Amino acid sequence: MGAVVALDGLLAARRVWRGQAVASPVSAPEPTGHAALDKALPTGGWPEHALSEVLLPADGVGELAVVWPTLARLTRAGQRVVLVAPPYRTHAPAWHSAGMDLRQVQVVEAAARDALWATEQCLRSATCKAVLCWPQRADDRALRRLATAAADGQCLAIAFRSLREGANPSPAALRLAIEPAERTIRVLKCRGGTPPARPVAMTGTY
Repeated sequence: MGAVVALDGLLAARRVWRGQAVASPVSAPEPTGHAALDKALPTGGWPEHALSEVLLPADGVGELAVVWPTLARLTRAGQRVVLVAPPYRTHAPAWHSAGMDLRQVQVVEAAARDALWATEQCLRSATCKAVLCWPQRADDRALRRLATAAADGQCLAIAFRSLREGANPSPAALRLAIEPAERTIRVLKCRGGTPPARPVAMTGTY
């Protein structure tokens, strides 16, 4: 008790500086458009100006449905979205049906060896709001370059990668794993908080 009284006395005499809590700056959220997922993420959506990963057990398991609501909102607001070396030909009618303003969607064709370089240039250009890529071979150094480029260009970077990569470390601020059989998404990593213990149920077209 004596120590408490002594500390109170020092504070009252203004002989001890009492620091004030300062709130951490929070970026404006980039909602995913999936209410349950946004609620589970500490940023309320995609981490802004950062690299996010969507990990897939196979192609065509609904990965585009995860990003379409965000891309539709961005393109309708006049923001440019770039797809770098997508593995399949983009089906424009499906993107249009998902709400996209196709005038704001650009596809960059690049060989596998050039795709990471092209992605980095698009991210750094500061002319895009979101850049999607499908890297075939990306080590930690390459991913860090993409993360840095996203921050420098103030751009949302989303990389679609194999679920096997989930066992390896990554500089991505957010890592999502699609579980198509259960129609859920598991949050493997999320900057600013602890990943939820349970997968997040997804709704929408798959």
